[in-house]
Amino acid sequence: MTPANSAANTLSNYDLRDEIKAYWSARAETFDTQPGHEIFSEPERQAWHALIRRHLGDGAGRKALDLASGTGVVSHLLDDVGFQVTGLDWAEPMLERARAKAKSRGRDISFVMGDAENTMEPDGAYDVITNRHLVWTLVDPKSAFLEWRRVLKTSGILLIVDGDFVNPGLASRLAKTMTAIAVKLGLTKTNTHRGTGAMADTHQSILSRVYFSQGARAEAVVELLKEAGFSDVVVDTDMRAIHKTQAKNFGFFKSLERATQHRYAIRAVK
Repeated sequence: MTPANSAANTLSNYDLRDEIKAYWSARAETFDTQPGHEIFSEPERQAWHALIRRHLGDGAGRKALDLASGTGVVSHLLDDVGFQVTGLDWAEPMLERARAKAKSRGRDISFVMGDAENTMEPDGAYDVITNRHLVWTLVDPKSAFLEWRRVLKTSGILLIVDGDFVNPGLASRLAKTMTAIAVKLGLTKTNTHRGTGAMADTHQSILSRVYFSQGARAEAVVELLKEAGFSDVVVDTDMRAIHKTQAKNFGFFKSLERATQHRYAIRAVK
């Protein structure tokens, strides 16, 4: 057991999970202003639609549960392609913004409060479950995967979009170094998507104590999915179309760093 995982076990799950909930509640105010969270162009929206259709097909009225839905970004993408969507999040400030956004856009999306690791949803209730940047935060991912499998219908599909944000490759490390130099020279703005000061410290503290504190590598996620009973597991690392459309919002060095990170979509079937 790694020191970080030992540290996680010295805390009750409630303590760590409550800290995560508080962190994302605080992040809600600026969530939609940050590239990589909200969609900032029609080409980016279309790139996300293509990823969704590649793994889930068109919605055709099927029921989708979007876990850790935040302000509803992915929920809206699913609604775009024809799913009947329920977004579930445990941060009330996120849900407030998600509901307001859906109302302003005239979308029939239901947003409910709930815990992604213990949804309280009925057995076999959904055709599809999605989540973006949730898995790296899980305290007990195998239990969460068992829960998600329970909530899916037979032959239902799970789509995870996530990444390893702890162990950058050589290209990503070089890009990060160039970004830091460019910021120091005043050639680009610093990346503040995780907040600054106390918020950044909280983010780092949480990252050091979750299950994937050493990085949520796709192969580790796949292994746990299979242990939870999922089959036909496919890893898709071709995120180039999405990264290309996001690049102008990040600037050259940051977009290069992002494009060279270990990011992926994982499709798994009940």
